[in-house]
Amino acid sequence: MTFLNFFISGISLGSIYAIIALGYTMVYGIAKMLNFAHGDVIMVGAYVCFYAVSRYNLNPFLGVIIAMFLCTVLGILVERFAYKPLRQAPSLAVLITAIGMSYFLQNTALLLWSSNPKVFPSIIGRGSFKLFDGNLSVSHITVLTISVCIVIMIVLSLFIGKTKLGKAMRACSEDKGAAQLMGINVNATISMTFAIGSGLAAIAGALLCSAYPTLMPTTGALPGIKAFTAAVFGGIGSIPGAFLGGLMLGVIEIFAKAYISSQLSDAVVFAVLIIVLLVKPAGLLGKSIQEKV
Repeated sequence: MTFLNFFISGISLGSIYAIIALGYTMVYGIAKMLNFAHGDVIMVGAYVCFYAVSRYNLNPFLGVIIAMFLCTVLGILVERFAYKPLRQAPSLAVLITAIGMSYFLQNTALLLWSSNPKVFPSIIGRGSFKLFDGNLSVSHITVLTISVCIVIMIVLSLFIGKTKLGKAMRACSEDKGAAQLMGINVNATISMTFAIGSGLAAIAGALLCSAYPTLMPTTGALPGIKAFTAAVFGGIGSIPGAFLGGLMLGVIEIFAKAYISSQLSDAVVFAVLIIVLLVKPAGLLGKSIQEKV
């Protein structure tokens, strides 16, 4: 049962990466930019949820909803003031701005909440289910994390495929100029993409800190990088690719920690990514696009 325990833990961790990666892949797919501040939005959402639950004694799920709302507003503000003025700027300028915004959010959190680690209260308790006569233990937060990830994946796919706003997002992804000529408000569509991604980041922050209950201003940095890796792994710009990449990344990381070395697990993850991209540069579910010169 040890193997199965590791596999379930990997799926749980991968589900968190997948939720974060969905935010990355949506922003890249539509705005064609990498929002490296996304990982720090996770941290902000976790802090909001922490204070809502521990200081104001609110229901944990209400705390998550408040965190989603505030992170959604934060995502819109970041896009409006940091990225929108650079819409026509070179990609390097946007990348540097994204890194700067990441450090800005981290240092603001450091000033507001200090660097002392906080113990995050689980949003669903620390209980577990016992299966196979007690040989297999699955925590409640693991079941919740996997379930939430699947629900988000299904709802987001239906939203992108069936709704008017989702179709506008796909049109902007294909050709912003043509979409604007067809009457689509490109700026509003991009802002909505940031809003959705930031709301998902708040959910991911609460789930991440419930599973690994240590909260610091740098909490979202490494998971954000790994989720970006998952998005590239699955094919950045592809929602199913982000989902698949996140799950696979989580499983690889947990098995690497269990059977190789906990110190080398990150190296193994990135080595697998390099091998996959050498074989399939667009990622597992990504599509290669030929550009005319």
